[in-house]
Amino acid sequence: MLKNSGIPDSIAEALIQRGYEKLTPVQEEVVKKNYSGLDLLVSAQTGSGKTIAFGFSMVENILGKDNYFKKSKLPQALIIVPTRELALQVKNELTWFLESCDAKIISCVGGMDIRAEKRNLEMKPNIVVGTPGRLRDHIESQKLKLQDIKTVVLDEADEMLDMGFKEDLEAILDTTPKERQTLMFSATVPKTIAKLAKDYQKDAVRITVGKSNAQHVDIEYKAFKILSSDQENAIINTLRYYEATNSIIFCATRMAVNHMTSRLTNRGISAVALSGELSQNERNMALQAMRTSKARVCVATDVAARGLDLPNLDLVIHADIPRTSDTLLHRSGRTGRAGRKGVCVILVPQNRNRSAERLFGQANIKPHWTLPPSREEILIEDKKRILENKIFEDPIEAEEQGFVDELVSKNSINQLAVAYYRLVSKDLSVPEDLKNPSDKRDTNSHKTTFVNSVWFELSVGREDTAEPRWLVAMLCKAGKLTKRDIGSIKIQPKVTYVEISEQTSNSLLKFVHNKKPIERQIMVKLLQDPPKLDRATSQPSENKKRRRGTKLFLKDKDEERFNKPKNIDFKGKRKSDRWKKIEKRSKLGNDSSKSNKDKKNNKSSKKIRVKNKIS
Repeated sequence: MLKNSGIPDSIAEALIQRGYEKLTPVQEEVVKKNYSGLDLLVSAQTGSGKTIAFGFSMVENILGKDNYFKKSKLPQALIIVPTRELALQVKNELTWFLESCDAKIISCVGGMDIRAEKRNLEMKPNIVVGTPGRLRDHIESQKLKLQDIKTVVLDEADEMLDMGFKEDLEAILDTTPKERQTLMFSATVPKTIAKLAKDYQKDAVRITVGKSNAQHVDIEYKAFKILSSDQENAIINTLRYYEATNSIIFCATRMAVNHMTSRLTNRGISAVALSGELSQNERNMALQAMRTSKARVCVATDVAARGLDLPNLDLVIHADIPRTSDTLLHRSGRTGRAGRKGVCVILVPQNRNRSAERLFGQANIKPHWTLPPSREEILIEDKKRILENKIFEDPIEAEEQGFVDELVSKNSINQLAVAYYRLVSKDLSVPEDLKNPSDKRDTNSHKTTFVNSVWFELSVGREDTAEPRWLVAMLCKAGKLTKRDIGSIKIQPKVTYVEISEQTSNSLLKFVHNKKPIERQIMVKLLQDPPKLDRATSQPSENKKRRRGTKLFLKDKDEERFNKPKNIDFKGKRKSDRWKKIEKRSKLGNDSSKSNKDKKNNKSSKKIRVKNKIS
């Protein structure tokens, strides 16, 4: 089917090997013969295959009837993109796409070694992909010459203007030949893009595939109602419920990205961070970890929202509600790409319902409003995944049969099934208990009271950097407990005392009787009575004392501020030094004058003594 679509056979073969069965709508539209060599202004949904689309148009304009790129002294095509990640992605995409055409493709992006890029430019590439700032640097240093450019591509043009690259784009386009093909690809076409097209394109053909700024048909949108305090727990439960091959979480700030990444890592979920504060090498390593499945979750700011294409990205989570509808669509467009299905989850705190509904209306999105997955729903889904695992369909190999027979002879079917279930579920993060945002009861009360409780001692303390959140997660996972089953936690320098509900304490008693560590050589000991803490351990640390001291000091300062100082007059103005002297003299009165006379007499007496000594 691809070979009969009007594209060269060599390129069609490359697409087939890559898993393409047919062209996407935007690719079919661009391939039409009547667009050959013309300027195009293309708007299509994100993830619709625009990179391959402008690759078709570019090859047709440069090669014509030829099948290979000719060796040339200067580049023949220039592709401008907004971000480093997108530039490297476009380069990699075009490399396999044009491999049969012997095309030399290089990238020029900020954050990479500029000397290496200059050496690559001297190797006479056919196609240059880069970001506006770095391309302009090479042009001004005369390392990149654009006299032979036949096609210029502006990918994600609206994003480049939003990022403030208008001046750089105009400077680059002004250095290219007037007789060139200019292709503009964008998800949306606002007035600024229309004006740029009018200034730098000639009789451009406007192509619109699907409705711009509309809901993606391959993405299932869900809005989860949550309490603000349950944001992190809702994210963990969402990841656990779907167990997607690759997921991405969008946060509003770099600090939130770092915090969320460390929280997921502590829970045993392999996650990487992607934000603007990272170097280009660190960002490349994070993306490579996602592509090689070393990491399952990418926590990112909006730097990753444009053009980023990760394989098998099935889940997008908006930890913070996007500010604009365009941001929502571009973030969500990281999934549901090229015919794949995906899920997009937006976490909506109870006080942001109206703003979220307004945002969905602007984006023409109708999400399914519901609550985040509960603990019970996640456990049901876990069992369902185990029962439907394709591993049960694989035939038993001859070399495995002997060991299988030995296992069956020594264990019952029930024992084998339980062992398999425990083996699969032991590395899964424990689901969180979430509060219902519609519950009108006091949601700020976190105290748990037990009618009967049992105290345990853990062989880990403050010196081992023990902290309540980590301890609760460990106890829930090892003892199959919930947060409601855990009461007071008393962290001491070398040990920690934990209060557990008597009804659920049997799971921890097993570790006590078997003398097995609960985790990482952490032993559990049963206490017969509630622990009695020493005064030394209950006294505040030196840091806390210092804090209290500074607070008292600040309080004293505040009191002095309200008590009127003596050098401030009734108008609130500071008195001059001369006025202070006058006031001082008036207070001293005659005493001051007497003291002055005494000083003069002393001086005169000293002079007389000196004269007598000299004589």
